[in-house]
Order: sequence, then structure tokens, then C-alpha cells
Amino acid sequence: MTYSSIKKYRDSEWDHHDRSSHELNAFHDEIMKKVFDAALDIQSNNFGAPPCNYSWFVMGSAGRFEQAIISDQDHGLIYEKDTEEASRYFMKFGKELADALNEVGYPYCDGNVMSSNSVWCKSKTKWNEQLSKWLREESFESIRFLLIFYDARMLRGEKEYIAELKQTVHDYIKKNPPFLERLLENTQHVKKAVGFFHQFLTETHGSHAGSIDLKQSGFFPYVNNVRLLAMKESVNATSTLSRIEELTKLPKYQQELSWCAAEFKKLLHYRLQYHKKMTENYDDIHYLNIKELSKEERKDVKHILLNGQKLQDYTQSVIKGTMHR
Repeated sequence: MTYSSIKKYRDSEWDHHDRSSHELNAFHDEIMKKVFDAALDIQSNNFGAPPCNYSWFVMGSAGRFEQAIISDQDHGLIYEKDTEEASRYFMKFGKELADALNEVGYPYCDGNVMSSNSVWCKSKTKWNEQLSKWLREESFESIRFLLIFYDARMLRGEKEYIAELKQTVHDYIKKNPPFLERLLENTQHVKKAVGFFHQFLTETHGSHAGSIDLKQSGFFPYVNNVRLLAMKESVNATSTLSRIEELTKLPKYQQELSWCAAEFKKLLHYRLQYHKKMTENYDDIHYLNIKELSKEERKDVKHILLNGQKLQDYTQSVIKGTMHR
């Protein structure tokens, strides 16, 4: 398939379906795999077959299976051979992939978290070295990159490459428990959308005036804190819901997180319910206009946001409790 035919298929298929969040993300996976296959055909025609095994993975909301209707790119490559030839080949391929995804309707990542960037396109050996560096450095950027990588999910190629690299992270955390507090520091700054008197704190200026930032105020408290607990407990699942499921199998989280999955499902529902058009601007997807909600929905959204704060407080107590027993 050509990129234009994939885009046409993507746009037409969306118009015919009222998808759930799960169905939408399965559809995104299907499209991204089609893009990968088409890009690989072009790459192979121009530069020959891949010189070694590889793994192409997605991160961010795609890695967590939590994409909205419009989603930007977050992806990387791991390849087996640590050679100059492999490096040249996969860097070219990474650029082809990024350009192809953009053409099909996935905007370039503002933070350059793409296979076209050498930070996210490396041999297994170099990935191990980079990961070890991020763990040792503990700088803000290193921690940010590490958290981004932890949401990696393989779409094409060798599945075990990601698992092996994540095992390195789990091993490091087990040997260095104070590192969890460093991770905590990076995730605790959240934009509040509910004030002291339980009033909505909406945007006051610009095109999103009267709306709340659902990404910053709604999703981040759930995504970031559940990820942190997953890292603490060496949970390999990547979606927030599957991480909650795995964590609640452990007795210590069973009761404390019993409410969490239902609240996060509601968040996914509200975002999808009020943003159903492929043509919407990428930034608009993250905002929810309070005036569009019924009285009951407003109450419900407020409850979800307050529970996000509750989850954040709980996670902080778990991590700090681990440190200062």
C-alpha cells in the first residue's frame, strides 16, 4: 500500500465506526503497522533488506494503548548488530518511518521522540549503554527519557528486545530503592483543575477558555503514578489499565487501587465522547469544555480529578514509605 492509500483508508474507516477507546487503539495499531510495512518496502527497494533483526516500538499514549483520535508520534528502533552499516541503514529507515507517519496523519513529535532521532534509534548494545547512563545520571532529562521509554511497546520485530531492556531498569530499582524517590520528584508537578472549594479551575484565556486540560490535570495523575508503582513492582504491562490490573493482584494494592480502573475508563470515555472527529486539531483533543457537560457529568469529572489527586498522595506515601521504613 502507498502512504496516501493508507491515509485514505484511515480516514474513511474512522467515519464508519463509533469506536470504543480499545477499538480506536487497535485501529491505530493496524494503521501504524501498515505504515511500517509500506516504509520497509520502500527502504528495502532503495537500500536492500535490513542487515539484522530489529524491534520497532511505540511509546507515549501509543505505547500505553491510550491514544486519542488524533495522536502524534512516539517511536523508536532497536537493532541487533552494533555496526556502522546497521546504524546508517536504520537511521535512514527511522527517517522514512517518521515522514511516512506524518504523511498518513500522525504529526511529528515536538520533543523529537522518533526513530529518526539517534537517541531513539540504536543497536541493542548502545541501547543498554544509554539506559545505564540514564539510570546513573538521574538528571531531569535522563529521568524524563527513562519514563518515556518505560511505556515502550513493540509493534514490529523482536519482542524480547524491549523486555530485556526493561529488565535492566527493574534490576537497577531493586538494587537502588532510593531511585524511586528521584522518579517521584519528576512526576509530582500536576496542573490542578479542581480548586480548594471543589470549583473547576478552567483555562481563562485563548481558544480553550472555559475548558480544563484533561491531559495535564486528568490523565497525568493516573498515568504517571500507576507507571511509578508498576516500576516499583517490576510490572511489565504497558497500558495504565493493565498495570492497575497487575498491581491489584498484589495484596498490598488490592484495596487501595480497587477504584482506580473504573475512574480511568471514565476518563478515556469523556475524552472520546467529546472529541470524535479525525479533523480536530491535535491540541484540542486534550481539552474538555465544562459547559458541554451535564450537571451529573460535571460532578463525575470532578470526582475523577479529585481521585487523581488521591492516587498521587497514595503513591507518594508508598514510595516514601519504602524509603523511610
